[in-house]
Amino acid sequence: MDSNDFLTALALLFIFEGLMPFTSPDKWKDVLRSIINLDDSKIRLFGFMSIIGGLILLYSIG
Repeated sequence: MDSNDFLTALALLFIFEGLMPFTSPDKWKDVLRSIINLDDSKIRLFGFMSIIGGLILLYSIG
């Protein structure tokens, strides 16, 4: 993977992360409030599942 691929992936991350606050800021705030109320273990589980999903996706396209 060269730096161009990394920058492309980073740009896509910024685009996808910005979609919800741009299109629906009130809903985005509600989601953030609900995340704050979650237990740390549930947040860690979500993070772990995101990592595993990303690794599976990278493996499948590589």
